[in-house]
Amino acid sequence: MRVQEIATGLWRWTGLHPAWTPADGSDEGWEQEVSCVFYEAPGAVVLFDPLVPIEDPGRFLEALDRDVARLGRPVHVLLTVADHRRSSEELAGRYGGTIGDVPRGVEVALDRFGERVYWIPEHRTLVFGDVVLRRAGGLELPRTWIGEDYYEATVDALRPLLDLPVERVLVAHGEPVLADGHAALAAALRS
Repeated sequence: MRVQEIATGLWRWTGLHPAWTPADGSDEGWEQEVSCVFYEAPGAVVLFDPLVPIEDPGRFLEALDRDVARLGRPVHVLLTVADHRRSSEELAGRYGGTIGDVPRGVEVALDRFGERVYWIPEHRTLVFGDVVLRRAGGLELPRTWIGEDYYEATVDALRPLLDLPVERVLVAHGEPVLADGHAALAAALRS
């Protein structure tokens, strides 16, 4: 489990996915460590694709309990893709929150191909699930996940995101882009 402050009120944490197998990490698979986002929106606590880390669930929940209590705001759980339900129901239930209700301060930048991409204007940040990830070479669209039949349409659907003043790109799989996210996303859409 790793916790990282991205900006004031915007945090990223990672956890080992309990359903991961070594076969998932092969070829264009995904690593066991996945990322989640905590955002202090105006009037809400937002958890994107939350996963209670199996490495230390007690410590994680104690810290999250403190943050939710400190802020005194309703909890909203947002999913980028259905497969990222992970700990959504557990955490929404724990805090009397909702799943899927987009609060003020968060926008749906794209809702296509079974994925929602979220935009946090305050932090000039995009939050992706599976359609964009980060590997050693930078941001990329995983062709085998998307499928060749849908790849070009996916690239075309993502291009309007370049109209946003993107500074950061947070992905569920891989490290975040914390500066010049617009250039990183533009490069991914050219490849």
